[in-house]
Amino acid sequence: MLRPYREVLARPGALAFSAAGVLARLPMSMVGIAIVLAVPEVYGSYALAGQITAVYVVVHAIAAPLLAHLVDRYGQARVMNPALRVAGLGIFGVIAAIGLEAHPGWIFASAVVAGASIGSVGALVRARWTYVLRDPGAIHTAYSLESALDEFVFIVGPVVATVLSTTVAPTAGLWLPAVAVLVGGWLLLSQRATEPPVVPRAHDAPKGSLLRSGGMIVLTLVFAAVGAIFGATDVATVAFAEEQGSKSSAGFVLAVFACGSMLSGLGYGLRHWVSPLWRRFVIGVLALAAGVSLFFVVTSLPMLAAVMFVTGFTIAPTIVNGNGLVTSFVRRDQLTTGLAWVGTALGVGVSIGSAAAGGAIDNQGSHGGFLVVAGSAAFAVLATLVAIPTLRAGHVDATPGPGPAQATVVPNNAPKP
Repeated sequence: MLRPYREVLARPGALAFSAAGVLARLPMSMVGIAIVLAVPEVYGSYALAGQITAVYVVVHAIAAPLLAHLVDRYGQARVMNPALRVAGLGIFGVIAAIGLEAHPGWIFASAVVAGASIGSVGALVRARWTYVLRDPGAIHTAYSLESALDEFVFIVGPVVATVLSTTVAPTAGLWLPAVAVLVGGWLLLSQRATEPPVVPRAHDAPKGSLLRSGGMIVLTLVFAAVGAIFGATDVATVAFAEEQGSKSSAGFVLAVFACGSMLSGLGYGLRHWVSPLWRRFVIGVLALAAGVSLFFVVTSLPMLAAVMFVTGFTIAPTIVNGNGLVTSFVRRDQLTTGLAWVGTALGVGVSIGSAAAGGAIDNQGSHGGFLVVAGSAAFAVLATLVAIPTLRAGHVDATPGPGPAQATVVPNNAPKP
């Protein structure tokens, strides 16, 4: 059953850079919750913790695509080696400021440094897969694997951060991500054989942001809405668990959600699909929206966990298909930037969804949080359905290979080699 994964991981260097990418991605699931756990313990303010986390996320959202653009122009190691060192120093700065009970301004400053320099490790890893693999079916398998590993990080990271922060020291939840970004980043970027070479930009290539592409605009909006679903679901689940008298169970329920996604990602990558990618993406968004709409009928935590487990099976395939469409809508010299944009949109959506759900929960309880989930899902469906002609009409042929390729425009439903 796992033969497709064994085959892609058997490519020279593939297992090494994928494993390094997992370690380097730990901060994305640990930094936010670690700050939320540490700051109230030391400063006695959840509001301050939320503000610091929001600043970190917003700065990261602005900076990650800019760093990815530099990576496309100058290469992964040249740009991200110094950037990830700065990110590690930024996280250590947060640790030091909280540990010394310094003025909160120092925490904000360190969070800005970390958020501005940590970039998008997932985009770096996926760009490597498009370089070492030529067959679209193999790339589909590799992207499915990476989506499953993303979910693994989100299952393990928050649990580890919580254990460290509550049993060792308030800032202990930040120790591991600080080390992980330095060590994992070094392990990833030191593997030069699998680093995609810089693709020279064609003289007649259009200038300007890749968000001028209708397809990329659609993906960015939909990924932001999907992120809002995730963010609102996290907060609403905590509120629902508290209403049920078992707030501590919220982490388990959310882990079940991520586990369903991880399993579906692994299963999705085992099959080489022949239906058009845009159609699978549309179906995935519709299925995710249908799944979260069932949150309104749950009456107990076990029932919520069961619904989330089933709904989780729609997440990874949708993310895989979305990332696959990125490789279709951007030129080869913009690949890392495109992947970073959708990843950033997802993160921004999480923040927006969390904030909106928090306000709704204050007024209406967990039901208000689930209303935000439903509203985000409705927006994702509307944006996707309206944009079907854009998704279907055509795309930049960015089929990757070991060497540079010129981009040509082909129909989105044309047969693939």
